[in-house]
Amino acid sequence: MTQQKNPFLLQTLVGLGVVLIGLGLAVGAFSIPSASGYGGVGPNFLPWMVSLSLLVCGGFIVWESRTGGFRAMDDAGDGPAPYWTGFAWMSAGLLANAALITTIGFIFSCTLCFVLAVQGLQSAEGRPDRRPVAWLKDVLIGMAIAAPVYWMFTQFLAINLPGLTSTGWL
Repeated sequence: MTQQKNPFLLQTLVGLGVVLIGLGLAVGAFSIPSASGYGGVGPNFLPWMVSLSLLVCGGFIVWESRTGGFRAMDDAGDGPAPYWTGFAWMSAGLLANAALITTIGFIFSCTLCFVLAVQGLQSAEGRPDRRPVAWLKDVLIGMAIAAPVYWMFTQFLAINLPGLTSTGWL
């Protein structure tokens, strides 16, 4: 006799995961000062809004899964399998950016994120290009995107982003 697993257990776990992320963001929002700024809202407004949205959505996902599962969900069928290598490249880029932004600065960490994300997207399309010239091109494009964004925020909007130097230009 085989055991029958709850078919909605994974759906419930997804909902609980969303609730936990919302709770984690709410805990982090407590440490952000609430002094109101321009427009009467403080810097903690957006984290609280996202946190509450995640809590509500997670609650609805749990409720939906516990009352019959995701009713409008298509069957998985025989579609293409997930491309885990591309996912790994993209995840590495995001995690490296988060881990290194205060060490190597905004421009270089975002450039690294861009380069790794490009590798993931290209490999997912089945056309990975691992030649040094392709890596150099991706680095230059990433810097051409990240540097003006950094300069716009630091020099023109006076918003502090982590930099490599204290000059505000790198």
